[in-house]
Amino acid sequence: MATSNEGGLSKYVTLVSSDGFEFVVLREAACKSGAIKRMLDPKSSFAESTTGRCTFEEINGIVLEKVAEYFYYSYKNRNQEDVPDMDIPPELCLELLMAADFLDT
Repeated sequence: MATSNEGGLSKYVTLVSSDGFEFVVLREAACKSGAIKRMLDPKSSFAESTTGRCTFEEINGIVLEKVAEYFYYSYKNRNQEDVPDMDIPPELCLELLMAADFLDT
């Protein structure tokens, strides 16, 4: 299993929630988020571009887990038509909308 792509960057990144939960996500899937994509850009001056770790002090573990699930759902279905809706618990809707806005997703 390859751990880096042709640019020498890790194929995976770690997303860290405000309560310390860590989610290892395929870099290409995580870059669905404009904010994460900018953070991981090797040309940026962000520390995340070298560490591959993105910490979100404003997103808790339950919400970040659903965000990571969405990244994979979107990545897996990127070339599909008639994709079924992703199941989102109603009690997370507001927090997920706020996280999506923050992450530019």
